[in-house]
Amino acid sequence: MQNFEYIAPESAIAAAQALSPKAGLTAVLAGGTDLLSLMKERVETPTRVVSLRNIAALRGVSKQGGGLRIGAMATVQDLLDSKAAAGYASLLQAARGITAPQVRAMGTVAGDLLQRPRCWYYRNGYGLLAMHDGKALVPSGENRYHAILGNKGPAYFVSASSLAPALISLGAQVTVAGPEGERSMAVADLFQIPSSASERENTLEPNEIVTEITVPSASGWKTGTYEVRQRQLLDWPLVTASVALRMRGNRVSDARVVLGHVAPIPWRSSEAETALNGQAANESSGEAAGKAAVAAATPLSQNEAKVQLATIAVKRAVAMAG
Repeated sequence: MQNFEYIAPESAIAAAQALSPKAGLTAVLAGGTDLLSLMKERVETPTRVVSLRNIAALRGVSKQGGGLRIGAMATVQDLLDSKAAAGYASLLQAARGITAPQVRAMGTVAGDLLQRPRCWYYRNGYGLLAMHDGKALVPSGENRYHAILGNKGPAYFVSASSLAPALISLGAQVTVAGPEGERSMAVADLFQIPSSASERENTLEPNEIVTEITVPSASGWKTGTYEVRQRQLLDWPLVTASVALRMRGNRVSDARVVLGHVAPIPWRSSEAETALNGQAANESSGEAAGKAAVAAATPLSQNEAKVQLATIAVKRAVAMAG
C-alpha cells in the first residue's frame, strides 16, 4: 500500500475542505470495506485519506417528517435494526441480501452507493473502461458478469450497489456536502455512465461527500426487491430488481421498476413500468414487465443468461410487492 496522510475531521464541511478538487489525490474513508482493498491492490493510490468516523451528524437512521433519514455513516446493520425503516420492505430486503456479518457491521449505506465496480478488469488495474493498448478488453474477454443494458458505449461494468435500486424506486434523495456548502439530488442522479477514462461512475466532485439519504414515506406503496445470486452467502448478486407499486383498487396506477447489476448505473425501466400500469399485480403482469425490462438488452458473448435472470427478478419482485 502506498504511504498516505490520514485525517479525521469533525464536520462534513471540514472533511470536504480536506479533499482535493483533483480526482485521485484524496479518498474518503467510511466503513473501509472496499477502499482498503483497492488501496492494497494499488488500484486506488490517494496521498491523503479523509475519515468520516468522527462526524457524529452523519450517523443514525430515524424518521424525518413522514419519511426516513439515513445518515451516510449509518451501517447496513443500523438500517436493518432500525424501527424507523420498518415500512420500507424493498429496502430492507436489499439490505438483508448483504449477508456477510463483517460488511453489515462496517459497511455504510453511503459507502454501498459509492463502492467502485466489482469488474475484474478494473480491479486488476485496467481502468474503469477496461482498456489495454487502446482496445476494450470486455467484449472479447471474460464478460459473464458484465452489463446487458447501457453497454453500447465504452463502459461494460455493472453498478455494484445493493441498495441503490430500492432507494431509487422509493424516490430517495441524497444530500452532498462540498467545501462551499450542500446540495441535494435524486439518488438516481448520483450515477452516470462514463464516456471517457477521465470520468467516474458517479457525479460527485472529487471534494464532495454524501452526508445523508432521505426517503419519502412509503405509505400507499407496495414494494419488493428480488435478487438472483449463485450463492446465498458472501456473494454479489447477478441481477437485482426493485419495484414500487401504487394501487388504485386492484390495478397498478403508478409503477417504478429499477434493475441492479445489469448496467453501469442502476437501470430504471420505463418499459417495465408501462407494462405494469393499469394491470393487476400478479404473475402474468410481472412476467410481461420482466420481458419488457430486457427487450432492449444487448448481451455480450458470455452473459446472455443475465437476460433471463433479469426477467425472472422483475417478475418475482412484482409478486413480492403485490
